[in-house]
Amino acid sequence: MVCSLQAQTARKYSNEFLNIGVGADAFGKANTVVASTADVNSGYWNPAGLINVEDYEISLMHAAYFANIANYDYIGGAMPLDDGKSAVAFSMIRFGVDDIMNTTKLIDDQGVINYDRISLFSAADYAFTFSYARQTPVEGLSYGANAKVIRRIIGKFADSWGFGFDVGLQYHTENNWSFGLMARDITTTYNTWSIDKNRYKDIQDAVEGQNQELPETTEITLPKLQLGVAKSFDFHEDWQVQTELNLHTRFTKTHDIISTSAMSITPSFGFEVGYINMVYLRGGIGNFQNEEQFDGSDRLGFQPNFGVGFKYKGIKVDYAFTDIGDQSIALYSNVFSISLDWSIFR
Repeated sequence: MVCSLQAQTARKYSNEFLNIGVGADAFGKANTVVASTADVNSGYWNPAGLINVEDYEISLMHAAYFANIANYDYIGGAMPLDDGKSAVAFSMIRFGVDDIMNTTKLIDDQGVINYDRISLFSAADYAFTFSYARQTPVEGLSYGANAKVIRRIIGKFADSWGFGFDVGLQYHTENNWSFGLMARDITTTYNTWSIDKNRYKDIQDAVEGQNQELPETTEITLPKLQLGVAKSFDFHEDWQVQTELNLHTRFTKTHDIISTSAMSITPSFGFEVGYINMVYLRGGIGNFQNEEQFDGSDRLGFQPNFGVGFKYKGIKVDYAFTDIGDQSIALYSNVFSISLDWSIFR
């Protein structure tokens, strides 16, 4: 029997797997790319950037979190339309923990422990995104939008469907300045859960006073806003440098360094140094948070990142190492991604 309820709750942290990011090149710059993103991964960062896609592009990424307990995978594809005046993209993200032991039936009706009654299940979150971008009549200005379908599964215990929309803008000037705006979940994103009532009874009363009532089954993800400004420099034709500053805004109170009852803001900064458009060195710092200590005081935490990349013709391979020096409570991760521009086959 499956039970669906209609209670709605707006949460500070909902569908957080969609805030991780895609592409090791962006991870190396502390996810500071909303103004400069210009490839297939723009479908995630800012769909307006898809207007820069000149041919079919494919991107793949894998990252492991929490000592390889959780796996994060991404695949995306993009293509131009209307002689470069517009573009479309499709992507899929999966964040999952597999082979979780289900011990709800470990003890039988006679009170005997039977390890044969242990089974395995997965808890996985999926996001499917369709993106569209269009160049405006204003030179250098483009816009884009995402339509998202979210699927979340917790074994056979519960599952949910969610829907949401994002919009983005990008503006590039002739003197190598770029500006970007990305508004996520602009209409709020809804996740509606269905819970197997019979399986839920397996954990009711397992701990006295806990799990007495079914949890709320509708989550609302509040909108988020990201603003960015970037500047590119060329040195002696062989060296290129790109810098970018982003402001990440949530419309709720969090532990960000700027936090009020109405909104919270945290900055991030990233850079990329390229040599002959082939070898790249990246760095960034972000995720500034006021972390509460055991004595009740606050400490400013932040997350430094580092990355390298290699590009030859239409093949691009990137690596990022996050949370260098353990300056934040986030765990470090190794992130790899590869992108392919289909023009190399033409």
